[in-house]
Amino acid sequence: MNTSLRNHQVFDISIETHQQGGSRWFDDDGRLKRTGTVWTASAHIITAVIGSGVLSLAWAIGQLGWIAGPAVMLLFSFVTCYTSTLLSACYRSGDPITGKRNYTYMDAVRSNLGGVKVKICGFVQYLNLFGVAIGYTIASSISMMAIKRSNCFHKSGGQDPCHMNAYPYMIGFGIAEILLSQIPGFDQLHWLSLVAAVMSFTYSSIGLGLGIGKVIENGKISGSLTGISIGTVTQTQKIWKSFQALGDIAFAYSFSMILVEIQDTIKAPPSEAKTMKKATLISVVVTTLFYMFCGCFGYAAFGDLSPGNLLTGFGFYNPYWLLDIANAAIVIHLVGAYQVYCQPLYAFIEKEAAQRFPDSEFITKDIKIPIPGFRPYNLNLFRMIWRTLFVVLTTVISMLLPFFNDIVGLLGALGFWPLTVYFPVEMYISQKKISKWSTRWLCLQILSVACLIITIAAAAGSIAGVLDDVKTIKPFQTSY
Repeated sequence: MNTSLRNHQVFDISIETHQQGGSRWFDDDGRLKRTGTVWTASAHIITAVIGSGVLSLAWAIGQLGWIAGPAVMLLFSFVTCYTSTLLSACYRSGDPITGKRNYTYMDAVRSNLGGVKVKICGFVQYLNLFGVAIGYTIASSISMMAIKRSNCFHKSGGQDPCHMNAYPYMIGFGIAEILLSQIPGFDQLHWLSLVAAVMSFTYSSIGLGLGIGKVIENGKISGSLTGISIGTVTQTQKIWKSFQALGDIAFAYSFSMILVEIQDTIKAPPSEAKTMKKATLISVVVTTLFYMFCGCFGYAAFGDLSPGNLLTGFGFYNPYWLLDIANAAIVIHLVGAYQVYCQPLYAFIEKEAAQRFPDSEFITKDIKIPIPGFRPYNLNLFRMIWRTLFVVLTTVISMLLPFFNDIVGLLGALGFWPLTVYFPVEMYISQKKISKWSTRWLCLQILSVACLIITIAAAAGSIAGVLDDVKTIKPFQTSY
């Protein structure tokens, strides 16, 4: 996703060279031609969606059981697919082919709803993206430690408890993100998204394969129709954990907060909404199949003992080299997914800064650095310093909150209703001028209220989990 500033600069330089080319070089809004396709959009979505969420699904199904678990997963996939279609229709205001483009989720809310809702949307969206960055930093450090620990278990024959500190790994991940965050915008992230999407299939397939192997080894399918049994947990814990499982599944499907930004990379014709509809459908179908397989086989393998993170919770110890490959793939995937999620937040701050201080060279000036064999790199001092500080902040917060499962559930709950359901439904009603109390209006409102109830339940379950964790965690002294 480009900031308006960068595009104006590119536009000013290029216009002299290619004036005759007009529509060949530029889109209808004066920005450089977009080149995204169904496949690049699908890669971006899959990178964002099949994230670390997939690894907590066996645990989530374990809380809900064989009936409710898969049913809830299908329900969330349907809701996400439907509301994403509504949201993609709001990329252009007015005419779906020639209407004014909305470059970001906030722009779409501003065009269709306006008022205080724009600020609420911005706050929820960017807080959620910030939270995802923290969640991914924690998840990657857990996977890096799992590699070290599985090798340690292998060497000691399971005698050594192999305790280790998470912080060096979080700092290592932070350093990688500082370097990658200097990639200016979404349009230059295609390669990173494709690598990350391949990695997500790699570790999901390994998790699935190990789950199937374990079921065959056990000679039976573990688990029950109603989930984890009372006795293993108390009645109250069962309720809270079931609510938290809803949050985990919601998080596993959340990509609405970056949908408009991904759509802004797509070329037309056909209309961007049509392409995005296809990309959303492909991504959600692929994701749901993977989720069903990984979640269900993980639960079938471990039953009530399903770990919160399938590949690092040490349900599996062998073959240790295969676990190492899977965890390395998770780390590479999370490195890419972090960037996909943070680009809208980076762009928002940089655009705001450029509008507030248009005469500041520190904010607006690009320094061209020649790279032999490549295009010159545009170094922007403000971009470099602000993005570095952002990564440092997310890394420090990760060190303070190293309990991954509950954080994932809370993020899923907080972002799911407003960003995936409420705003897309309200914008669609406004854009299509659906009259109040009509059948269609009522159906959309019922969907919205039902999802709000699920969100409140999931948030409550996750907060209960976080409060439990806070009692046992000492910041900056955690070893696993």
